[in-house]
Amino acid sequence: MRCLVTGATGYIGGRLAPRLLAAGHDVRCLSRSAARLRDAPWADRVEIAQGDLTDPSSLRAALDGIEVAYFLVHSLGRRDFEELDRRAAENFAAACRAAGVRRIVYLGGPEPPPGEHASAHLRSRTEVANILLGSGVPTAVLRAPVIIGSGSASFEMLRYLTERLPAMVTPRWVSNRIQPIAVRDVLRYLIAAATMPAEVNRAFDIGGADVLTYADMMTRYAKVAGLRRRIIVPTRVLSPWLSAFWVGLVTPVPNAIARPLVASLVHEAVAGENDIAEYAPGDETIGFDEAVRFALCKVRNADVETRWSSAAGRDSAAEPLPSDPDWSGGTVYVDERCQEVHAPVESLWRVIEGVGGENGWYSFPLAWSVRGWLDRLVGGVGLRRGRRDRHRLRVGEALDWWRVEEIVPGSLLRLRAEMRVPGRAWLEMTASADGDGRSVYRQRAVFLPRGLAGHAYWASVLPFHGIVFKGMARNIAQGAETSI
Repeated sequence: MRCLVTGATGYIGGRLAPRLLAAGHDVRCLSRSAARLRDAPWADRVEIAQGDLTDPSSLRAALDGIEVAYFLVHSLGRRDFEELDRRAAENFAAACRAAGVRRIVYLGGPEPPPGEHASAHLRSRTEVANILLGSGVPTAVLRAPVIIGSGSASFEMLRYLTERLPAMVTPRWVSNRIQPIAVRDVLRYLIAAATMPAEVNRAFDIGGADVLTYADMMTRYAKVAGLRRRIIVPTRVLSPWLSAFWVGLVTPVPNAIARPLVASLVHEAVAGENDIAEYAPGDETIGFDEAVRFALCKVRNADVETRWSSAAGRDSAAEPLPSDPDWSGGTVYVDERCQEVHAPVESLWRVIEGVGGENGWYSFPLAWSVRGWLDRLVGGVGLRRGRRDRHRLRVGEALDWWRVEEIVPGSLLRLRAEMRVPGRAWLEMTASADGDGRSVYRQRAVFLPRGLAGHAYWASVLPFHGIVFKGMARNIAQGAETSI
C-alpha cells in the first residue's frame, strides 16, 4: 500500500514512517524542506515530496498514486495555530478527494465532556477532525490523550515537572482523570487504521491500560525513575494561565506549546469506547509504568528510539533523534574534548585501552583518588577494583568505578559509571585517523541527572572538569606521541 506521511519531521511522523516501511508499505513523506529529513536513518528508503499544506498546488504531486494519507501536522506553538490548521485540513481534504485517496488517518486529541468549554488546543483538534471526516474520503480519527514517550511534549512536561520539583504546589487540574497511552500503542493503531474497511468513517477514542490523575502520573513517574516520592499539594489559586507560566519556568517546554497543553488539562481525558480494538487485534495496550520504563530506556533490549547515540552509531549515548525537539529527552549534561594527536591511531588506541587501574587516569591523580575515597565513604566501589589486565579490556568487566560497556577495537571505548551519583554517567573515548599519519582523540563525559540532587551534583563538579578532563585529553594525546 502506498502511504503519504505528513509531519514526518515531527514526533509521531518521524516514528511512524519507519514502522510503515517495516509493515511492507511504500512510504512518501511530505515536508516543506527535504533537507530536514536527510539525517533520518530511513530517509533513503522513502520518497520525499517537498510541499506545504497551506499551498494546495504543492499537494497534487505529493498525493499522486497515494492510497492512505496520514495527517500528522499541528501548528501548536504558533499564535494563529487554529487558523493555520483549519486551512491545512481544508486543503488536504480537497486534495485527497481530487487524487482519489482511499483513506485519511488523523491523530487528534480527546473530546471534552459535553457542556464544557473546550480549550483552543482541543477545539482546533476537533475542528480538523470534522473537516477530514466531511471530506468525502473515508477517514479514521484517533483521539489520543497524553502520549507517553520520550519526545512527546505532554510527556516531557510531566518528566521535567516531576524530576525538578521534589515538592510542588499544583493547580487543581492535577486531580483530573487521564487515560495516558504509550507511543508504541499509538503507532500500532495508526498502522492498523490504514487497512480499515472503506465504510469506516469515524473517530475512535484510544487510551492505555490505566486511568490516572495527573498527580498519580507524577507519583508513579517518580517511582519508575528512582526518585523519592513527590509531595504534591493541589490548590485552587493557580489559574490555567498561571499554571502555564509556572510550567514555563520549571521546564524547557516552550511557553507557546505549554500554554495550550496546560489549558487542555482542565478537561478529563478518558476513552468512552474501545472500538479501535476491532481493527487492531492482538496486543493489549501497555500500562503507564511500563510505558514510562520504555520512555526512560529502563527496559532491557527495548525496541524504542531513544535520545541516546554513541560515537560509533545511534545506540546509547546523548544525541536527540533528528525528528525530536531539542528540548526533549530530559536534561543531559555533556563535557566534550577534542585533541589532535601527532601519532598513528594505533598508538593512540593503546593509550586509551590502557586507561585506569595501575596506569591511572592521565590527569590530576589526587583528584581521582579523593573522588574514589568519597565514593567509598558513601558505600560505593571507589577505585579499589583496578583492572583485570594491564593492556587489554573486555566488554562487561570492571575498571575502577567504571564498567566497560562497549569496545570497538581501535576506535571506541565506552565506560558506564558505577560510583554513587544521583544519576547515570558515561565516559567515551574515541580514536580516529585524519588521513595524514595523525590521529584525532575525542573524549565525552555524559551525565543524566536524577532529580534536583543530580543537577546540584553536576554544578558542584563542573568547576573541576576544566582541570581534570582537559588535562586527561592533553595527557592521553601526549602519551600516544611519546610511545611511538
